[in-house]
Amino acid sequence: MKAKNDHLDRRTMVKSSLFGLLAVSLPHIIYAGTVRHKPGRLPFSPQKPNNSFPNIDPEIVSAVVGASHFDLDKVRELVDKRPELARATWEWRFGDWESAIGAASHVGRRDIAHYLMDKGARPTIFTFAMLGAYDVVRSMIEFYPGIQRTMGPHGLSLLHHAQVGSRMEDEMSSVERDNLKRLVDYLELLGDAGGETYLDVSPEEQQKYLGEYKYGDGPEDGFSVQVNMRKLLALGPIGGFGGALYRIGEHKFTYNGAPSVVITFEVEGDIVRSLTVHDPELTITAEKAN
Repeated sequence: MKAKNDHLDRRTMVKSSLFGLLAVSLPHIIYAGTVRHKPGRLPFSPQKPNNSFPNIDPEIVSAVVGASHFDLDKVRELVDKRPELARATWEWRFGDWESAIGAASHVGRRDIAHYLMDKGARPTIFTFAMLGAYDVVRSMIEFYPGIQRTMGPHGLSLLHHAQVGSRMEDEMSSVERDNLKRLVDYLELLGDAGGETYLDVSPEEQQKYLGEYKYGDGPEDGFSVQVNMRKLLALGPIGGFGGALYRIGEHKFTYNGAPSVVITFEVEGDIVRSLTVHDPELTITAEKAN
């Protein structure tokens, strides 16, 4: 009995030694295709995700919405690689939300809007207005009366979107041009599709509001008031994009039509001393620096 056990032990030892030798001598055969890491732990990744991961990098979202205003090639470059960006939405500031297709819609870029829809973008009544979809827009208004008063990105009206639809008129068919004209006439006839009516600010009066306003010692602790491409006063961070200021009273403005945001200016004589942003979450005053 003892001899048999000794025999088995020797056989076991020889087999173990043989497999051990093969494992040492032929590692690529034994372990080919095997990921070597400790159980319960993922292998190390050499790539470091951005701070927003697994959300898409905000800079990419901003880039596709920004490019959707004017650059079809850039939009294609971004969206072809990541089609879900066709539905990207960006908050410029103070609740001014804008989607990629919303950007194309309010500047009359039919080509960009069509491309984004092909990639899965969600068109809105503003998109259909820009495209001159007379039957669609009219049926939506008849189904839900008053929707024509809803404002789009940057406080732009439904009528505005229809009017800019003629921007690419040379590339439209005669039927498309006729439908667009019918839609503009219809919206004008409604009388309330043109958005809110704000007080005028003359170019001369605008001058006194322009400049930088500081609320802290940091280089970015402040606002800039400038005139935008639409010849309106605009408020933004120092060195940054500004949203339109619509005048609603004496030295009193709303930001891009946002109903809960009010900007007031303190004026002594004819000189502006400061501005105050009234937001539901805070009130902040910045002194005029120049």
